[in-house]
Amino acid sequence: MLNKRHLPSVTALQCFEAVTRHLSFTRAAEELNLTQSAVSKQVAQLEELVQHLLFRRVRRRLQLTPAGALYLAEVRKVLTQMEMSTHFLRSYGGETEVLRVSTPSTFGARWLVPRLKGWRLRHPHIHLDLVNEQESDDLAQNRCDMSFYFGQGARPGAESVKLFSEELVPVCAPGSLPDTPFTDPTQLADLVLLQNAHRPQAWHEWFEDQGYQTEHSYHGPRFETFYMCIRAAQVGCGVALLPKFLVEEELADDKLIIPWPHALPSRDAYYLAYPEHAAEVPKIRVFVEWMLEQLDQPTPQ
Repeated sequence: MLNKRHLPSVTALQCFEAVTRHLSFTRAAEELNLTQSAVSKQVAQLEELVQHLLFRRVRRRLQLTPAGALYLAEVRKVLTQMEMSTHFLRSYGGETEVLRVSTPSTFGARWLVPRLKGWRLRHPHIHLDLVNEQESDDLAQNRCDMSFYFGQGARPGAESVKLFSEELVPVCAPGSLPDTPFTDPTQLADLVLLQNAHRPQAWHEWFEDQGYQTEHSYHGPRFETFYMCIRAAQVGCGVALLPKFLVEEELADDKLIIPWPHALPSRDAYYLAYPEHAAEVPKIRVFVEWMLEQLDQPTPQ
């Protein structure tokens, strides 16, 4: 592990990045209000630290080495993040709190975001930071303050508030249907069954719930998110089995239709979780209250 005392300084990174843009120590020094020798020294120390030449001279002109080009991409990420963090802290007063909330991507875009309208007006000192759920232990690892998730209610060390359950319905583009009406649900397999990577048994359970089986229930293109399944169904790639609340807009606009009228209730539900010890933290409490209020409101347009 690299000793922290041997990490490069911010000045060294800024000098390196400026030289890469100007390909000149002199012009980089003018931009940074430093002397040319100071910039040259910072870059030399950086090269010594990373143990690679970052620049070479070709016909008295500077050029980035391959190692320098590789390092530049990482350095720009670091400097950009530092700049963003600094602007963020300067933009919000001392009374502002940040509430970091993780959410499954399609759920967040389709259900959660429309229900945040008005939040800022009621709670101007709580800044929401919505992030895509990466792992089921985001909450336990302190990567977020609260987490929306689909599953069972219990999570170790967390309080979970049940929001609602769901039902799965098959949907496809209107032009995907054959002229002859279906006589049993297994004929949907002729349209190609679009699969969701996180619900691999969904089609099998949907057929089984009606007393049918098909060898095609696990076959078909597999997509990582519900949103990709929605788009694939819309453009005619096949038929997708989706939570009905996620496609209400497309169904209302006739962009998608339900080719077989059977809905499969899910055994799991959507929850909002937060750490057990945080129940009385004001920003946690008011967000839970806001979400519960939204359950009683009509679907935002």
